[in-house]
Amino acid sequence: MPQEQTPAHPTPPTEEVAEFLRRRREQIAQRWADAALFRTVFTVSRDEAVEAGRAVVEALAAVAADGRVEDPDAGGFAVVRDQLGRTADARTRAGAGAAQIAVEVDALRPPVAELLAADLAKAPAEHVLECTTALTVLMGTLRLVVQDTGTSAGEELINRQRMQLMEVATPVIRLWDGIVAVPLIGTLDSARSQVVMETLLNAVVEQQARFAILDITGVPTVDSLVAQHLMKTVAAARLMGAECIVSGIRPAIAQTIVHLGIDLSSVLTRASLADALAYALRQQGADIVPHVADPR
Repeated sequence: MPQEQTPAHPTPPTEEVAEFLRRRREQIAQRWADAALFRTVFTVSRDEAVEAGRAVVEALAAVAADGRVEDPDAGGFAVVRDQLGRTADARTRAGAGAAQIAVEVDALRPPVAELLAADLAKAPAEHVLECTTALTVLMGTLRLVVQDTGTSAGEELINRQRMQLMEVATPVIRLWDGIVAVPLIGTLDSARSQVVMETLLNAVVEQQARFAILDITGVPTVDSLVAQHLMKTVAAARLMGAECIVSGIRPAIAQTIVHLGIDLSSVLTRASLADALAYALRQQGADIVPHVADPR
């Protein structure tokens, strides 16, 4: 008499996992709210941690339902990438490294696996193994998404801080009515030169300046690229109705400019910031009287 074979389970593993996640969403979210990844981020209200957990579980269910448990670019993850990015960013600011965050994401799997095992207690062993494997792969993909999103968020934060530092390092000083100055310190590259131009032009408009002084005393070297940026800034200031003066050209920089064959004949230059200011004041009709020490 032939041995009767056990019929295959009708539901594919990924669909089983998707149904399980939706069915157990609340229980999973409650357990995750006490996990380090959520508990250390949502410190004001536990309800916020639970809500964040629900959103992630729903996203995982959508990914599993599509059968894309190995794909970090699955559509379901798009819904929670912003949430995961903020969470990873908060953990990074708190001092957690990438390895620590990965461990915290991995810690989310055991509570889910326990609930899945309880739900499939009467299912065939082979199906239980397939579903458990699908869940493990899905949680591993979640870890990749968190790491990738956290890295992107970290890069965006660095870029924002870099731009803020550029703006702080490029102050605009109001020297007199209608006269503004930008003292430049450090190396000029394309990004910073763009910030310099935007900052100066904004100041010309806000201060209704007739003269704008670019002081490069603190710029260590001037090459052809820096010279081009300076000339573009001068031209842009002219279009805004302001005369731009470049001051602080030291002898070494002057020799470099001549050696490179850079033509600055169209740019008004002065040896120092004081000379540039004196020129601008004279152009506005002010009398510059040298200081004479009191003989007494």
